[in-house]
Amino acid sequence: MAPLRIIVTGLIGQYPLGGVAWDYIQYVLGLRQLGHDVYYFEQTGQSPYVPQLGGLSDESEFTVNYLFRLMAQFGLKDRWAYHFPYPTPKWFGLSDRARKEIVATADLLINVSGTLAYPGEYRDIPKLVFIDSDPGFTQVKLARGQFDFRTLVDLHDVHFSFGETLPGNLPETGHDWLPTRQPIVLSEWSGEHDFRDVFTTVMNWTSYKPISFDGASYGQKDVEFEKFIELLQAVDPIALEIAVNEGKTRRTPKDLLKHRGWQVVDPAEVCPDLDSYRSYIKSSKAEWSVAKNGYVVSQCGWFSCRSACYLAAGRPVVVQDTGFSNIFPVGIGLLTFSNNEQAIAALRNVVANYEKHAAAALEIAHDFFDSEKVLKSLIERC
Repeated sequence: MAPLRIIVTGLIGQYPLGGVAWDYIQYVLGLRQLGHDVYYFEQTGQSPYVPQLGGLSDESEFTVNYLFRLMAQFGLKDRWAYHFPYPTPKWFGLSDRARKEIVATADLLINVSGTLAYPGEYRDIPKLVFIDSDPGFTQVKLARGQFDFRTLVDLHDVHFSFGETLPGNLPETGHDWLPTRQPIVLSEWSGEHDFRDVFTTVMNWTSYKPISFDGASYGQKDVEFEKFIELLQAVDPIALEIAVNEGKTRRTPKDLLKHRGWQVVDPAEVCPDLDSYRSYIKSSKAEWSVAKNGYVVSQCGWFSCRSACYLAAGRPVVVQDTGFSNIFPVGIGLLTFSNNEQAIAALRNVVANYEKHAAAALEIAHDFFDSEKVLKSLIERC
């Protein structure tokens, strides 16, 4: 395949958090490894979140410096552009002349998570690609008739989704949703690393309010986690740790979780940036996590970038099934559960046969999440 000039969009500056950075930078790195001419653009139309402030900022300095350092770390210092929206709109990174020349000559724009606020401004690019990273919620919003959102989605030529088993229990939207998954740059996760005797995960308690459609509710992780809050009593002495935030629409019950035996840590302290996030995963024995209630209800086949990174680090993964068990091999290295009994059995299985599960985890990452395979398939289907 001849090299293409590709623009990737994302939220790296908008939410300067370790896991968020990996969600988007692996698209850029993976496409570069395939030989493409790749650039990262960020134009969300929103003021950026600044951790030190605990909220949004009307100043650009922190975000621009953060992006400069991160891009330089990967040899991308001349390959990014960030639009600060207000009070004084301004582009940073690439010069205006260079940015416009790249847009004018690009072959493909990949709008990951629909993060680009104004895709119509890029309509002269031959192919605009929409990556749905929040399946179920995306389809319900479209079915509910959210006009602005539909207009944005419809501006794209090709539509991919992390919901690999769509439509599942979801409404039709009039789009041909092609299955895809998070690309993992395996070299970034390789290498030996000492690990603690604890299962971990990094999670949001709530990201936004539940949405409803046709009598069904699509909620957040809090809904599912509460079903397993007594789990620790059954698997003692196995230790489970969650790096969890305060919750955006519902407060995280950290005192209750600790009382029930969960080790609760602050992600802003243990994995605040790209490097510490990777270290946190690699220093874990394995992952245990629930999924968003909406993914469980819809059985859309969603699988987390975070969990894929655990696998790539050779760490077994025990996660709630969202339908992905119809796609990936489960039982060794990647184990699923839908209830407490299954979660207990999976945790004990990993502890009893750890070396086998760790080796299988790495094999699954290579077979299913290798950025070279994932992105080559995506480009070919575009």
